[in-house]
Amino acid sequence: MKTYLKTLARMFQKHVMRFLSIIFIVVVSVGLISGVGSSGEVIARSLAESYRDQNIADLIVKSTGDGFTDEQLSLVKERYGEENVNAGMSVDVTLEEGEEPVRLYFLDFDNWTVNVPTTLEGESFSEIDPSTEFVSAHIESSKTVTEVPLGEQVTVDFADILRQLAEQGGEELPSTAETFLSYAEPVTVTAAGTLRSPIAFCVEGEPSYIQEEGTVIPDVANALDSLNTVSGIYYFSWDIVPTYGGMLEDAGLQDFVIDTMLTLGGLGYDEKLLPRGDLYIAFEDRDVFAPFGGEYDDLVESEEAALKELLGEDIEFITLEDNYSVNSLNSYAGKVIAIGVILMVAFIFVTALVVLSNMTRLMEEERPQIACLRTLGYSGFRIVFKYLLFAAIATGIGGVGAYFVGVGLTSFIYYVFNYNFVMMPMTDVATSLYFLITFLCIVIATFVATLISGGKMVHEKPADLLHAKPPKAGRKVFLERIPFIWNRLSFKYKSTMRNVLRYHYRFSMTVISVACSMGIALAGLALLDMCLFHEFGSAALIGLAAVIVIFAGLLTMVVIYTLTNINISERNREIATLMVLGYYDREVAGYIYREVYINTIVGIIFGYPLGVLLIWILFKVINIGSLGGVSWFVWPIAAVVVLLFTALVTLILRRKIVGIDMNESLKANE
Repeated sequence: MKTYLKTLARMFQKHVMRFLSIIFIVVVSVGLISGVGSSGEVIARSLAESYRDQNIADLIVKSTGDGFTDEQLSLVKERYGEENVNAGMSVDVTLEEGEEPVRLYFLDFDNWTVNVPTTLEGESFSEIDPSTEFVSAHIESSKTVTEVPLGEQVTVDFADILRQLAEQGGEELPSTAETFLSYAEPVTVTAAGTLRSPIAFCVEGEPSYIQEEGTVIPDVANALDSLNTVSGIYYFSWDIVPTYGGMLEDAGLQDFVIDTMLTLGGLGYDEKLLPRGDLYIAFEDRDVFAPFGGEYDDLVESEEAALKELLGEDIEFITLEDNYSVNSLNSYAGKVIAIGVILMVAFIFVTALVVLSNMTRLMEEERPQIACLRTLGYSGFRIVFKYLLFAAIATGIGGVGAYFVGVGLTSFIYYVFNYNFVMMPMTDVATSLYFLITFLCIVIATFVATLISGGKMVHEKPADLLHAKPPKAGRKVFLERIPFIWNRLSFKYKSTMRNVLRYHYRFSMTVISVACSMGIALAGLALLDMCLFHEFGSAALIGLAAVIVIFAGLLTMVVIYTLTNINISERNREIATLMVLGYYDREVAGYIYREVYINTIVGIIFGYPLGVLLIWILFKVINIGSLGGVSWFVWPIAAVVVLLFTALVTLILRRKIVGIDMNESLKANE
């Protein structure tokens, strides 16, 4: 046991850089995938929590007639519950001539239980004086102005609002209505608070009900640029809407005149100028929201049919799927999840290749130690277990680091989404699905590679294990069959080409790994290009694309470092011989560097078709951009990114190359 532990400790000490490289590649790969993949899940979960906490309406029912009667309101409340139904009115109008339209909500603040907003500044809706104050929604955008500053006054002219509504409907107010409206005095109220609306939080703007074809419910499938948007959202108490009788009394008319005018108009004394034209309905089961799809869509469809039976046909519905903000955020969350899946496949493949190379080479270097343990009577399983333990500890430490990197990336991406949305509070519930899937795949790949390599060695005879494997014999390369090129190469480049192609396994692993890194970098740059220089200018996707490019570069660096480090370890004796022959440090380093750059350039060449495939898949999955629309400069920039990270690796490894101990290396095989 003592000997076994000594060999285990010696292995960790001798192969510390290999140990660190496994940790680092696990951190990079698992951290990125879990961070990006979990971001979509976190956004969807946060939206679902906001849906429950703020009792977001599943259906907004708009009357296309004269509003909803008390009897209809009672029927709806009986079906869904008192706390799940609010009535009110929302209109899109201009408060002053020449200004952009704003959305005005008139609600019963004392019983506001659906679409409950969050107070950001000043007073909440429940604290204001309903007759003199109002609150506004916070939406920052070039299209939608910031909320009304606290203390600023707004004048609401109900007569003008009714005229605008009639105009939007293609009608003219009758003369009797104009007579009544002549007595309606404008109401001036003061901004007392700022809210975060749970249904209007997209900073690109909120589509207006007023479109070119008239008053409509906007189709969120259309690009927002083609729709009219509102420039502000204001919430007023239902109490400020004047009644006909109160309006005439305020005008100083006598009681008999009031009675006569109300009778002629067919109106009640307490009837409001604006009807209750909106119903905000939340389903009782708050866990049914997915969001969208399957069971939830079926429920919405069935409830729409039931409401038409209760309220008649003169109604229109705005579902959560019709809501621009909710639909956009959910769509972005889906795009992030899709990107996470694509990255997961690519990064797992590269990581598995690198870890496989690492563990295979480690066990090759440990042949004498394996032979000693075999002669001491240790079983094959106990010997292989030592290397499994090495791999397990390295991947385990990398997994812990990757978890925290993923959490940090998720928080960063969620924060970046604030540039596109006034985001709801981030969920406290951790989503580890992507982390667990990726980490488990890498652990399985590592253990399988170790078992396969170790299984072969422990079945060899100890005497054979004590003999170092002879170097692979050189042979002609394909370039030698092209005299026009080969004869013009100097001796050092001829030897470099022979060395590159002599070890097919190492060459293939490097090229494949670099090609995958190159493809991922291309996909990230293409996405970044679509966001910055084309019509998909989303800050959220810009941040995500930048993260992908950075991590693709880090992946390239760790791949090149690991495989080049293995290359150097395999050729210590060869490099020491060059030093003995009098080669300068720069010449010795160049001997290795030339091979590194040739492998990298070949990997870049093969990375282009792989990148094209990844870009095509990425754009298809997230439904933006096209392969043909990618700017020309993206293609060379991707190669530059890979080469820059390769150059950084060569600088890091220079000390290892020129610091090789000549004496130790030359007698290593004796």
